[in-house]
Amino acid sequence: MNIEQIYTGCLAQGAYYIESEGEVAVIDPLREVKPYMDRAAADNANIKYIFETHFHADFVSGHVTLAKETGASIVYGPKANPSFQAIIAKDNQEFKLGKIIIKVLHTPGHTMESTTYLLIDENGKDHAIFSGDTLFLGDVGRPDLAQKAKELTQEDLAGYLYDSLREKIMPLADDVIVYPAHGAGSACGKNMSKETVDTLGNQKKTNYALRADMTKDEFIKEVTDGLLPPPSYFPLNVKMNKEGYDDIDEVIERGTQALSPDAFETAANETGAVILDVRKAGNFAKGHIPRSIFIGIDGGFAPWVGALIADTEQPILLVADEGREEETITRLSRVGFDGTIGYLKGGFQSWEAAGKQTDSVKSVPANELEKAVKTDGDTPVFDVRKPGEFESEHLEVAKSTPLDYINKHLSDFPDKEDFYVHCAGGYRSMIAASILKSRGIHNLIDVQGGYKAIKETELPRTNFVCPSTLKS
Repeated sequence: MNIEQIYTGCLAQGAYYIESEGEVAVIDPLREVKPYMDRAAADNANIKYIFETHFHADFVSGHVTLAKETGASIVYGPKANPSFQAIIAKDNQEFKLGKIIIKVLHTPGHTMESTTYLLIDENGKDHAIFSGDTLFLGDVGRPDLAQKAKELTQEDLAGYLYDSLREKIMPLADDVIVYPAHGAGSACGKNMSKETVDTLGNQKKTNYALRADMTKDEFIKEVTDGLLPPPSYFPLNVKMNKEGYDDIDEVIERGTQALSPDAFETAANETGAVILDVRKAGNFAKGHIPRSIFIGIDGGFAPWVGALIADTEQPILLVADEGREEETITRLSRVGFDGTIGYLKGGFQSWEAAGKQTDSVKSVPANELEKAVKTDGDTPVFDVRKPGEFESEHLEVAKSTPLDYINKHLSDFPDKEDFYVHCAGGYRSMIAASILKSRGIHNLIDVQGGYKAIKETELPRTNFVCPSTLKS
């Protein structure tokens, strides 16, 4: 038996490749399926099953393509209703894979079809669970994504999740290995660990949601408290995972059209495409195409695209470093953005060489912000980190304007007076700067190195103190 976790950092997503006696199961595959097929070929094995833990909202799974390419059966748990051919398993149904068994544990709560797969080894011992979005390390799946199903509330779903954890998962042995679908950075939970594998016994000790003395009411309150609205692209990804999608090779072929600066400009004007610049933040600051949006390929790329580009069918034109165009299109397709219609041939350098109009972002080191604040205590400073980051610690003069919701804060920014924008390290603040400039707000100054650099200055900061640590 061989179990391989295939972890994709930018999505904080874990897919799984399981092989026994020449038979393979793949759990929650990514949209580009060639790596799984190549892996099976190297093992001289055949992919027999594709197990889906639920209809994913945060990425487009590769189940449809992988089934078409290999003849493998797609398996969902109870309550699933896909538009394509699939096995809708019953609770406790078992699937034989070589010398091992994969058992279906229906664990509704994150969604009603959510299912955990229990791997039973050749000796009949419970070895591991593939818990999807039911159980994460340090957290559980958010229960607010399937509220429209039969008019269920998030509290209803949280109640189902409580029962699933206590009736199906917590009775398992402590040495059972937990393989979750996501880790820290995913929007599918609130407080996930950066680790990607653990034992169930350790989770029983450390995961707040698995406390033995926790009542259902306490669980519902804690799990639903502090949930931020899900990214706007989630419903489309669910739809694609339920109904199917274009083959990724077709998406790549459409997107890898090399356009000269003139053709690129014409395409932008005629289609209303978003110009998406995926280079490094510093390069974007030095020069970029006016009104282009920066979301760097080397950061949390796909989730930020999903969160900030509202329309998944919006045409996209790419500005990328040479050689990274196909990678970018592939990563866009992972979150359902299949609308790339071409890229700037020769990159931004060709745009400059053609004498086209350019723009830039004023970006200064943290000590320049320090000088400005000390000179004028009313200097506007906007912190685009997440609310939890801001609450933990922030500049006293800063206003919280989370990047996820920056379009709702446009009226907060000064019309004429210069203001400063920062995040934790500089990636998100450059995204914010590009969005603001695309909306006609140009009087901004980016703080290089973000809050990490700001902490090296003497600017006054506010530290959050947990109420439980306060003495009466």
